[in-house]
Amino acid sequence: MIRLIIADDHTLFRLGLKQMLHTFPGIEVVREATNAEETLAAAKAAIQARDADLLLTDLTMPGTSGTKLIENLHQGCPQLPVLVLSMHDEPAMVRRALQAGAAGYITKEATPQILQTAITRVAKGERYIAPGLAEALAFETVSHGAGERHQTLSPREWEVLRRIVAGVSLNQIAEQLNLSPKTVTTHKTHLMEKLGVDSNADLMRYAIAQKLFD
Repeated sequence: MIRLIIADDHTLFRLGLKQMLHTFPGIEVVREATNAEETLAAAKAAIQARDADLLLTDLTMPGTSGTKLIENLHQGCPQLPVLVLSMHDEPAMVRRALQAGAAGYITKEATPQILQTAITRVAKGERYIAPGLAEALAFETVSHGAGERHQTLSPREWEVLRRIVAGVSLNQIAEQLNLSPKTVTTHKTHLMEKLGVDSNADLMRYAIAQKLFD
């Protein structure tokens, strides 16, 4: 029996995922989490109780999410493998998640068969990347180093980055772009992941070094 912790802040998706997982033979959901803090707490509790074999988690949730969450999990619960289930399929994001300590990465567009295979493989101590993502990583241009990371940003992420560099607060950015503060925070998390930075100061230094804005 493979015992899972699932972490995702979208209730309907999490409930649907749980129902699907219950149809897979030999797989059981034993804990759930809806944000980064709950995820880390659930992982630590599972290690202590020895009642989980795998953490299946989204990348973007309230709190310290993204690769920072994976790093915290890897450091605090190194014996619990992490399988990322995300809507994002950018090679740079996949690579950073794996570098942070994730044992596998698949997208929310994956088939049930791929999900089942990923869970089984990662629970055995193996690593697994969905075939399409693995191909994208394999053919990613080697020259996409630090100087070209900004080329992976979406138009919306560019707008958010431009305003952050200009000193605009996230709430003001939300008003200017007619978005919710949570959505703006999500865009900020994604662009920081893609650029490989961890703070606003790092964003500023990156933007200046790359001469992104006048």
